[in-house]
Amino acid sequence: MKRTFLLASAAGIALAGFSAADTAPSSAAPAVLANVKAGETTRMVYELEAKAYVLFIPATGRAHFDVEMRPDTYNIKSRVKVTGIADWFVNYDMHLQASGYTRGDELKTYNYVSQNRDGKKNRRVNLTITDDDFSMTANPVFGNLGEPPATVEQVLKTNDPITALITFALEPRAPGADPCGGPIRLFDGRQLTYLHLKNAGTKQIDVKAWSGEAIECHITMEKVAGYKKDKSDNDNLSGIEGPLRMWLAPLPNGATVPVKIQADTDKIGKVTLQASKLYFEPVVTSEASLNSDGG
Repeated sequence: MKRTFLLASAAGIALAGFSAADTAPSSAAPAVLANVKAGETTRMVYELEAKAYVLFIPATGRAHFDVEMRPDTYNIKSRVKVTGIADWFVNYDMHLQASGYTRGDELKTYNYVSQNRDGKKNRRVNLTITDDDFSMTANPVFGNLGEPPATVEQVLKTNDPITALITFALEPRAPGADPCGGPIRLFDGRQLTYLHLKNAGTKQIDVKAWSGEAIECHITMEKVAGYKKDKSDNDNLSGIEGPLRMWLAPLPNGATVPVKIQADTDKIGKVTLQASKLYFEPVVTSEASLNSDGG
């Protein structure tokens, strides 16, 4: 999970066609997930780019997310391709897929599949979470499931990494609540992690996908279960000095979207991730198509 976190953690959602000046959420507008539950089947396309430098050689990364949300279920397909980000210096290519249930205020994981193609273990993980249990298979198998391993009770409170971070951007914040929200609870089949967010005020942000006054959040990591014993007491992300800084764009639809993430690493300096593509579009169902054709 640590290798995909910097890219996956900005997997937020933006409203198609919104003005850069329209940064204040509208209390009259229904939340994104409420609209989906009401029947507005929606596809979201999101892309995130990262860049750093190693001895003046660019280290780059890109994550592409394709999310289809229907009134009862959702499906996310993602590809994360990285060269030399944070604490690894190899080409890294991961295909991720998640599916589960759409609710009025969240997405909830049922199945998660990750296929790592890094030229080493090339591990495939298949995770299923039900109402009262979970199962996981890995090929090749993990040497162990950590000390201690995650329990059923702990896993049932989590989502897979990409679902957790997509729903984080969509979940409505109660009036007066901390806009940073959290904690974000992640489980990738082995490692169970909580990401705690602390509000650090606001800052003017200008990236490809959005411009305006964003909410600054600082993220620290709690390794709950599934880690090696000598790593379980580390409260930060591997290779990162200090908190991970994330800026959320408050959108007119009530979503709070991560549009920029920045970290100071102990090997290659500052790593910056920016949202470069964010939009919604309606999904035309076969039933709707028939009705529009007069069938």
